[in-house]
Amino acid sequence: MLQRFYGLVYLSAVLLFVTLTGTQAECPVQLNPQRAVVRYSGSVAVNCSASVPHKGMGWEASEGAVTMTRDSLITWRVSNLIEWDIQPFCYINHEKQCQVELPVTIYKTPDSVSISIVDHSGPMIEGKQYELRCDVHNVAPVQDLTVKWYKGQTLLNQTTFIENSKTPVNETTTLLIRPDRADDGAQYRCEAELELGAEGPQPPPKETSGRLNVELYYKPKHFNSTETIIKNDEVTLNCTVKANPAPTYTWHSEHLKEEISFSVLQASTVLLSPGNYTCTATNSLGSDSKVFIIKSEQTDRTTFWAIVLSGVAVALVLIATYVIFKIRCSNNSVI
Repeated sequence: MLQRFYGLVYLSAVLLFVTLTGTQAECPVQLNPQRAVVRYSGSVAVNCSASVPHKGMGWEASEGAVTMTRDSLITWRVSNLIEWDIQPFCYINHEKQCQVELPVTIYKTPDSVSISIVDHSGPMIEGKQYELRCDVHNVAPVQDLTVKWYKGQTLLNQTTFIENSKTPVNETTTLLIRPDRADDGAQYRCEAELELGAEGPQPPPKETSGRLNVELYYKPKHFNSTETIIKNDEVTLNCTVKANPAPTYTWHSEHLKEEISFSVLQASTVLLSPGNYTCTATNSLGSDSKVFIIKSEQTDRTTFWAIVLSGVAVALVLIATYVIFKIRCSNNSVI
């Protein structure tokens, strides 16, 4: 008997819940705006208006409650909202009492956003992988947070969060990079942005970290491994190459009588005879060599005239062949 009694009570409660839910869906009040987005400790005001005659309406809330009134427009207002989980609703006594809840999002921009390199200090090495870390402190709500990674003005990646929390939290996200020599001097940063929807502030509030300046070490690398130069009075052999740390230079040639450590050789300061000159640029990460081939100007002229004379000879052969052909054709002609 007792079990039957409790069963009837439970069934009545379920039916009541279903009835109220349906009634709330058709409750004749209108909220403006229909969703409130408020900065923590900021002010908020939302109107509730009735579209039908009623016996009283009001706001229920832990802050800013409005007692029941016969007015058709009432405002829920809080000048300093600091309750993270506030759940206000406007109710009306029409044929029966119903209510409409106001979704409230309270947001807080981060106290700080910082960027760092994980387990590393000093210059990076070209080709190695590094992990950058972005720390976002005391932000809410995290489900509306997007962390964006930039190199200069280029967006590299972005991270969103699936956890649901109304109160402020700390978040960390990372980015893997493998820099090359073009990244020497590059600036990385991360940015925390709160995407709060159409009812939120526009543009969305964001906080940016400081800039992480990358110093990159990379070995010397010449654009070309060889270069041919025709000897004249202004011959210059330029072995200068970009590298970090700055490279040292050594030269090797059977024509050089002394050790030279400059990156550039000029005919005005060093006797540069025709032949091969090998320059090697070296730093702590490696070395790279380039061969300069100096050819005499006379050799070049000889080659030029050989080509010209060959062309003339071919032309003479063609002319002679044509003349012989014409003579034979004339002898075979019938008059």
